[in-house]
Amino acid sequence: MMERWQQLVQFLKEVRTELKKVSWPARKEVVGSTVVVIVSVFILSFFLGAIDITLQKLLTFVVR
Repeated sequence: MMERWQQLVQFLKEVRTELKKVSWPARKEVVGSTVVVIVSVFILSFFLGAIDITLQKLLTFVVR
């Protein structure tokens, strides 16, 4: 049990060391990327919604 605890402590120390090496993006970059993702999702959802409505109407026309 003690060996497992020591392995966990060692792992967490290594994680902390690696996180110090990470190059974190600036707040401006994060906000910009988030806006791009949100706008892209909205555009794609409207596009797929339009295709869905079009195919639904087409299928209704063909079935009748």
